[in-house]
Amino acid sequence: MAIIIKKVSSKKELQTFIRFNYELYKDNPYSVPDLYDDMLNTFSPKKNAAFEFCEADYFLAYEGKKVVGRVAAIINHRANETWKKKEVRFGWIDFLDKPEISEALLGAVEEWGKERGMEAIVGPLGFTDMDAEGMLVEGFDQLGTMSTIYNYPYYQQHMERLGFEKEADWVEFKLTVPDKLPEKFIRISEIILEKYKLKIKKLKRSEIKSKNYGQKIFDLINEAYAPLYGYSQMTQGQINQYIKMYLPLIDLRMVSLVEDENENLVAVGISMPSLSEALQKAKGKMLPFGWFHLLKALFIKKPKVLDLLLVGVKPEYQSKGVNALLFYDLVPVYQQMGFKYGESNPELEMNKKVQAQWGAFEAVQHKRRRAYKKMLVAGKKEEN
Repeated sequence: MAIIIKKVSSKKELQTFIRFNYELYKDNPYSVPDLYDDMLNTFSPKKNAAFEFCEADYFLAYEGKKVVGRVAAIINHRANETWKKKEVRFGWIDFLDKPEISEALLGAVEEWGKERGMEAIVGPLGFTDMDAEGMLVEGFDQLGTMSTIYNYPYYQQHMERLGFEKEADWVEFKLTVPDKLPEKFIRISEIILEKYKLKIKKLKRSEIKSKNYGQKIFDLINEAYAPLYGYSQMTQGQINQYIKMYLPLIDLRMVSLVEDENENLVAVGISMPSLSEALQKAKGKMLPFGWFHLLKALFIKKPKVLDLLLVGVKPEYQSKGVNALLFYDLVPVYQQMGFKYGESNPELEMNKKVQAQWGAFEAVQHKRRRAYKKMLVAGKKEEN
């Protein structure tokens, strides 16, 4: 039976688009479902500030009346301008293990991109770096995190069959929280504090707004992440959105800031209890009991695993050991709170400066994910 591709054009179809992922992975012990309401907001131009500089459409694949796949087509104009590219992104891609389905879905994105003058297709990527990105290619037997993609092993085979090639890889680490910090790590951290006249700052809830620390944190992330693959600077609208959405949920004990002698922010580390198992129990829904599982993980009975959400260091302080100060502060907190393991966020495989920051932990690389790329214009050569 032929595969029919249909552009999402109603709220009901968007609901189907979101729920397809839940159905495809409902029996998988490693997949972590997104919250349904969060996904509705992500795909809404009225709710997602990324639409200030992005455009998107969403497609469903049908075999008869049965939905067999989904994909989002996205153009991030800000990223394209920054990196001097003409790329269409594919994201939120899921499909049954039939070659004709993935071919039809990605073909729809390719045509959509060509109609808008794009010269290459890349993904899986979201609207921005704050969305999940990268197709899982190693670590299928590892529990996912709330900020990453889980997919079946056959996805990679489909991408390669369709002529997509590796564009970038990210690696992830499982980190064992030590019983105590190594003496050498402590000494080095104290030397760095003194040498660069730095101090560790513990954030108070009132200071997020009164002293503008929410803004300072995301300004620093913008500066630190600017050179990274495909990054587009967060706009003020996005920053306001993230401050409102995420900072109220963070246990400030699990946030570490480093400032210079003039109270300028030079490094930030934000972590939180893993919500993976809570999200699995919630099954993508806040009601009737999803909220309880999430609140329990955040505030009542914390899991043994934490997620390292964001780590950023001002460019002029990178390669000076400043990121070690974050864990000089945070590891004792993790110990007191009973955490045994940490999950790093995806890090570009070539970013050795970031990977070197795990010196306080026993770190094991246990996942790898990949962005793929294919040129859309015959004979077109990419500019370096």
